[in-house]
Amino acid sequence: MADGTPVGVAALRNLKTAIPHVIAVVRTGDDELGQVLGAEGAEVVVSEHAWLGMGHSLASAVAATQQTEGWVVALGDMPRIRPHTILRVADELRRTSKIVVPMYNSERGHPVAFPSSLRGALLALTGDAGARAFIQGNAEWVTRIAVSDPGIVRDVDTLQDLAAIDTPQS
Repeated sequence: MADGTPVGVAALRNLKTAIPHVIAVVRTGDDELGQVLGAEGAEVVVSEHAWLGMGHSLASAVAATQQTEGWVVALGDMPRIRPHTILRVADELRRTSKIVVPMYNSERGHPVAFPSSLRGALLALTGDAGARAFIQGNAEWVTRIAVSDPGIVRDVDTLQDLAAIDTPQS
């Protein structure tokens, strides 16, 4: 980031502001990232299958939890999601016990929240699509909430993305 903060640390800090217990899933061998995120207060879970895609990472995080109301799934490459937005998603999960999907200008974003009743489905996830197919195939489980936070749709995959996240958007 422009201030020297690693993208994943910035994303974690916003998440930790809203959610007290955060699990960060890292790939086997990514010890440096695990140490950095652990030092920031995340419980680090090493997933030997994370390289196979987001579905495997999400299943690893779910497997690492026992008693919970649900999961708020955020991505480490989205450092501009406002803590207030994360808290709003978590509050809606508690209120509805449904999958909560934030929307910005009709665009689906993150974080996405899942109730504990879907634990089995989340544990079965594989591949790189995460829970996208499950969400699309189970519309009755989904609550969409409109938010005014462009950070929910702004991820960092390239150097151009990194430059753009520090550019104000309307």
